[in-house]
Amino acid sequence: MKYNKKHSKIKNTGILFELLTRQITVDVMNGVDNSKAVNILKENFSSTTQLGKEYELYKILTEKKYKNTEQANILLEAVIKNRRKLSNRKLKNEKYNLIKTIKESYDTNDFFNTRIPEYKLLASIYNVFEGESIKENIGPVEETDSKVTIVENITKIKHSNKKSGNTINESLKNEDKDLRLLTYQLLVDKFNEKYSTLNENQRNLLREYINNISNTNSLREFIDAEVIKIKKVLKNHLNKVDDKITKIKLTEAINHTDTATGGKVVKDQHVVSLMRYYELVKELENVHEDK
Repeated sequence: MKYNKKHSKIKNTGILFELLTRQITVDVMNGVDNSKAVNILKENFSSTTQLGKEYELYKILTEKKYKNTEQANILLEAVIKNRRKLSNRKLKNEKYNLIKTIKESYDTNDFFNTRIPEYKLLASIYNVFEGESIKENIGPVEETDSKVTIVENITKIKHSNKKSGNTINESLKNEDKDLRLLTYQLLVDKFNEKYSTLNENQRNLLREYINNISNTNSLREFIDAEVIKIKKVLKNHLNKVDDKITKIKLTEAINHTDTATGGKVVKDQHVVSLMRYYELVKELENVHEDK
């Protein structure tokens, strides 16, 4: 009897979401005002789409934790039960359109040629979903291995590293070779060196930006609160500046902080603007520390 190994990176909902969030980070860091990946993510992974609903099931199996295998198996069966309720025909069409849009918007060699730290787990979830919901016979060994991988992840205790470092490499030195700025492990390797000096505020902003990509209210509240903090910090530094020209420019920068809070919808340029203000604060702190 022949068994089909069905895993396909390009069709894996969890991986597609991961790659899109990485691309958003790349675009933001490059100062792209209107990232195509943002619109692609919003349109395809909303709560009303089959892709969005399937991704939520991926998210449960990658993030939810239980203490023992019995509880983990119960969760896995519950997720599989919910996966069966999705329309495979609609899901197939949505994936086809999503991949088509990605190919039209980005260089596929760059977009898809990225190592995923949790590739084995995401591939296992894909295999189980395909086998249970579409009834593809992937074989008893691969089916068992896939389920074991998922259960092991659910019962694996993650140890948080409370020690903070001055660079990303220090704070994430125990992680995979792919540099992970965000909780979703968002940044590709080629940005490793270029953005190794991001501080905690900048990393938190990127994390919020991605995690709340479909929750604009939460993201807006976060950015508005950060702008208030930034303005206060900049005003404190203003009192330490002696040079008249620098003081004028800094005053102007403070007056323009509100540009990051305009409108109910958070746009890419709001995030980029706030990132630049974080950078300004970092430079001011370095200058005043030297003095």
